[in-house]
Amino acid sequence: MKHAGPPEKLFEEVVMHEQHRQAAEMHELAAKAHRTAAEHNEKGDNATGNWHSQRALEYSDQAYKLAKEAHTKSGQIVTL
Repeated sequence: MKHAGPPEKLFEEVVMHEQHRQAAEMHELAAKAHRTAAEHNEKGDNATGNWHSQRALEYSDQAYKLAKEAHTKSGQIVTL
C-alpha cells in the first residue's frame, strides 16, 4: 500500500483495508454455506440444509455491515 500523509491516515487506511478483507471473507463463507445448504437439500436432508442456509444469511448480513462501514470510512479519507 502506497501512503503519503500523516501516520493517523495510514492507520485509517489499514483499518479500512482490513474491513474490506473481512467483508470479502464473510461473502466467501456465505457462498460456501449456500453451496453446502444446496447439497444437503438435494439429498433430502432439509434440516441440515436449513441450518446451513441460516449460517449463509448470517454471514451475508455480517459481510454487508462490514462492507458498508468500510465504504463509509473510505469516503472520509482525504489525502493531502
